Amino acid sequence: MNVASVLAQLRATTPLVHCLTNTVVPQITANVLLAAGAAPAMIDLPEEAEVFAGIASAVLINVGNGSSEQHAAQRAAASAAHGAGTPWVLDPVAVGALPVRTALARELLALSPAAIRGNASEILGLAGTGTGGRGVDSTDPVEAAVEAARGLADKHNTVVAISGKVDVVVSTSRTTRIHGGDPLMPLVIGTGCSLGALVAATLGATREHPCPHDAVVAAHALFAAAGTVAGRDAKGPASFEIAWRDALYALTPDEVASLVTVEEA
Repeated sequence: MNVASVLAQLRATTPLVHCLTNTVVPQITANVLLAAGAAPAMIDLPEEAEVFAGIASAVLINVGNGSSEQHAAQRAAASAAHGAGTPWVLDPVAVGALPVRTALARELLALSPAAIRGNASEILGLAGTGTGGRGVDSTDPVEAAVEAARGLADKHNTVVAISGKVDVVVSTSRTTRIHGGDPLMPLVIGTGCSLGALVAATLGATREHPCPHDAVVAAHALFAAAGTVAGRDAKGPASFEIAWRDALYALTPDEVASLVTVEEA
């Protein structure tokens, strides 16, 4: 599937995305999913999370800034998703730098995430070849994490996305780079975390004819294209966020494909 066909499927199916995400970003995550054509659900109670993970089209597990109860819900949801064959995404926020979430993220790898999405320092930390970044900010360039991403992809049969100025998506036999976006994007809180949710949405939208690598690429392409459009007239981070969310809603699949450059290695 190409970028346009994945995004057309996203709009046609309105996948229900179960987000177990950190306390800083639920609102922007929900708004991004709605703008892109998906349906968000935020369910953190462990007993309910386990049930809902089997109902949802896809699940996001973001280990940033969570409570002990939320960590229990994430374990339950990942296990239920794995058992039900529901695609789920691991977002290893600040993994490598902080011990509790690092241990949790590595534990969850055994439950076969369909995709992993993080910045370069987080991917290196998850793979055990780095010590993490500065909080949620990467201190490593994207290209420095490509081999670690490939190792995670091979070991866990998953797709690994590294976010940065140029996003890189790695799976067992493919490496794809997505060029686009805008320098203002990192100045809006929750863009990376909501990208993880959109990855879950594209995976959920293509469950009947799965191609996880292409689904992950399409999510990154939509984010980058919306960033490119928003950056044209934005005066700063606040106006950029509004324009970016509007672009996520307004861009057609074909427009997204025309606004970004996708390179297959």
